[in-house]
Amino acid sequence: MITSRRTLMAGIGGLGLSGCVAATPRLAAAPGFAPQPLAPLRMDPDRITHITVCLRPFRAAGPRMDIETIGGKRVVHNYGHGGSGWSLSWGAAAIAARNAMADGRRDIAVIGCGAIGITTALTLQRAGARVTIYARERLPQTRSARATGTWSPDSRIADANAVTAQFPALWEAMARASFPIHQSYVGLPGDPVVWSDRYTLLSPGLPRPPRPAGAIHFAEYGERIADIVPPFRSLSRAQHPFPVDTVRHGTSMQFNVAALGQRLMQDFLIEGGHIEQAHFETPADFARLSQPVVVNCTGYGARALMRDDSIVPVRGQIAWLAPQPEVRYGLYYRSVSILPRNDGIVVQYVGDSDMWGYGIDSETPDRGEAERAIAVVAALF
Repeated sequence: MITSRRTLMAGIGGLGLSGCVAATPRLAAAPGFAPQPLAPLRMDPDRITHITVCLRPFRAAGPRMDIETIGGKRVVHNYGHGGSGWSLSWGAAAIAARNAMADGRRDIAVIGCGAIGITTALTLQRAGARVTIYARERLPQTRSARATGTWSPDSRIADANAVTAQFPALWEAMARASFPIHQSYVGLPGDPVVWSDRYTLLSPGLPRPPRPAGAIHFAEYGERIADIVPPFRSLSRAQHPFPVDTVRHGTSMQFNVAALGQRLMQDFLIEGGHIEQAHFETPADFARLSQPVVVNCTGYGARALMRDDSIVPVRGQIAWLAPQPEVRYGLYYRSVSILPRNDGIVVQYVGDSDMWGYGIDSETPDRGEAERAIAVVAALF
């Protein structure tokens, strides 16, 4: 969902400003790169239109994707993707669809209408299933709609010390399956998915903070897909316009979540899907559904619904500034991430480590946090 500091520091690690990556650099000189005029970011608190908070559903063992029988229903789980829900959505959907249709049944209920729910429903539908989504909220109101909107396939996806030996390969399969499908939305009306320039601005004189006591070793698998993701390049001082010496530049995929969500919802309904408003207090409520197969895509909501304490919230906040259509680049500077989207400029303080926001379940916006983040980047302009 919302990007971590490790993700944004990927200019050091290889996938770019917006993808979570391994720590091994994959940098190259850029002798032909010439600095282009960049529209200045208008970093003014008076331009804040709203502030949103999202809770990423982190599971130490990685997403839950097993099958069980509840109330006579075949229940396929597909939740707990940390900050990687949008990025891994299509690959995770393919696995869930195979599990759901393995016994030959084609009448299937999907619980949840966020990034994972809508892509799972579409994948099932296109495999020949009759699909009904049951959800209390539709995509524009879900936590998925509050995501940063950046390709971050291993952002808080798991604890490297808690996964099975098979999980890295499973993650890679999901990432590789998702990547080309996301790319198929590039260039469509409304720009649901785009590629954008990113700049990682570093301050060599600042010491790295010590690793917090008891910090989780969040899994980093970016090197497994380094062949399909453009690398970042180190720029000389003459090759960038920023008042810092160390800058990395690259291109990363991003999701304009509002436009992408609208497109996915429209496709699902046009292709014959149905959505019904529903609320489930316990898994026993699945019994009231007419479908014999249920795919559980409830994200962070599964913590309460399934009484699944393995899901840990990781809070992330976005301050939305009024859109600047002329700005077509993102940047990272002193633990603040900026991402340009059609619906606004995303400003997010991501903390000194991936433990920022870990275990915090408050969804109350913090105006002070937003204004401090804006002030950090304002100093550049």
